[in-house]
Amino acid sequence: MSWGLHKFGKAYDAWPKTPEGEPEEPAFLVNCSPLDMNAEMLCSMLEAYGIQSVIRYPGDGAFGKVVIGMSGNGVDIFVPKSSLSDAQELLKGEPEHDELQEGI
Repeated sequence: MSWGLHKFGKAYDAWPKTPEGEPEEPAFLVNCSPLDMNAEMLCSMLEAYGIQSVIRYPGDGAFGKVVIGMSGNGVDIFVPKSSLSDAQELLKGEPEHDELQEGI
């Protein structure tokens, strides 16, 4: 299953591959509200950390996105299965080191 990665060009090329050369299985990370920019910001943050992501519109969401500009069911974000735990840690938003807080 390609999960529509072929449509994204760069994402498909950067997506981790199995030893057989097939795209790695996507894993569900989170569903974001359709009313804000969280999905876009989250995908940008993941990319900054070297984690590829794919946005899917659940249910009839893709149709709603085209017709009214947003998906009524929100946005599902998927990441490579091997990157899921790293992506979940990034969502927690807790720094590992307090070095940046020292001296403030």
